[in-house]
Amino acid sequence: MDALNPNARSGWRHERGEASLSDVYRTIGTGRHSSRWRRAAAFAGPGYMVAVGYMDPGNWATSLAGGSKFGYALLTVALLSNLMAIVLQSLCARLAIASGRDLAQACRDAFPRYVSVPLWAFAEIAIIATDIAEVIGTAIGLNLLMGIPLELGVLITALDVFVILFLQKLGFRWVEAFIIAMLGVIAVCFGVQILLADPQWGAVVTGFFPTTEIVTNPEMLYLALGILGATVMPHNLYLHSGIVQTRAYGHTVPEKKEALTFATIDSTVALCFALVINASILILAAAAFNAHGKTDVVELGEAHSLLSPLLGLAIAPTLFGIALLCCGLNSTVTATLAGQIVMEGFLKIKLQPWMRRLITRAIAIVPAAIVTIWYGDQGTAKLLILTQVVLSLQLSFAVFPLVMFTASKAKMGELVAPRWLSGIAYLIAVVIAGLNVKLLFDFVTG
Repeated sequence: MDALNPNARSGWRHERGEASLSDVYRTIGTGRHSSRWRRAAAFAGPGYMVAVGYMDPGNWATSLAGGSKFGYALLTVALLSNLMAIVLQSLCARLAIASGRDLAQACRDAFPRYVSVPLWAFAEIAIIATDIAEVIGTAIGLNLLMGIPLELGVLITALDVFVILFLQKLGFRWVEAFIIAMLGVIAVCFGVQILLADPQWGAVVTGFFPTTEIVTNPEMLYLALGILGATVMPHNLYLHSGIVQTRAYGHTVPEKKEALTFATIDSTVALCFALVINASILILAAAAFNAHGKTDVVELGEAHSLLSPLLGLAIAPTLFGIALLCCGLNSTVTATLAGQIVMEGFLKIKLQPWMRRLITRAIAIVPAAIVTIWYGDQGTAKLLILTQVVLSLQLSFAVFPLVMFTASKAKMGELVAPRWLSGIAYLIAVVIAGLNVKLLFDFVTG
């Protein structure tokens, strides 16, 4: 077990046990005796894997709807969501580095079984919901680019399990490199599309500043709540607290503080990149659809088909499809890793990596395949909406424990979150809970 300081150890009921993602635990050197820049570079990677969850296919629909309906006005909501994400993901890194535990392991230790088992069930449901959204997004991308039927596309997405296994066998850095490469493709695709759309840059800048209309206009408020509620993903909190521990940082308090600094920089920079992508989706929808009077675009396929006639170039919808496909592939990889962290952390069930990934993928593909075969495009759209509601309902069950643990001096020792940071985090947790209750209420009442 890692050498934890006495205060941190006394706050936990049990020894940590097996490390998070033990097959890749501390496999990446941090160059402790090299230059500061090299040490910082060694921590670059996990943040970008986390950032994937903030631009997954489930978020595209809300950004498309917001941009097409209200132009650039909801960019301020995307910015606010991102600031919340930066705070929460920094706490994930703090929990992992200070305690040597991921969030699932911390919950199992801190709570009695009648609490931790339901938390595990909620986390699994959230990951399944996330995975379903990614599977459908990838299938839609394959359909838009290659004309592959959605039913077949859903089944093809199962092959990504072999991509993960192959890359992880080469080393966890290869998994990170794959994710970052896909993010680069997405950025290029949206960059070209925005240049083609030629948005009003003055209005773009203004859109990042809040207006009272967001609160006073019920329809705008609903979309704003949708963007906020669907941005912070529960699985990302478990994922980040696990993959940070792939780094072989030191055990002393100064070394852990430096590791926390570098990990926080990594996640903050990566999430700023995620903001650029999310904002790009909304800006594209505003410039391509809202500016041409198309104010009711919410379907991914509809957006794809409209881009060519509105922008005047056939390459625009192709770039949209490529970005969606890369986004779906990235998201399925990270959601599957999060599933492994949750199962092993909560239940101490150790499965072979290939078995865990196959189980996770099968659980997601079966309902997605049933819906696409029986109901077609309309069914997949409804399923996407349902997955976002499920995620909204589960989110607080991950956020509140995270904030509680990182605010505890007994559990965190000298790396306990400052009071001001804990105060902001509790405020964010309450806001997210309130917004998600509102989203759930709206969904139930229709």
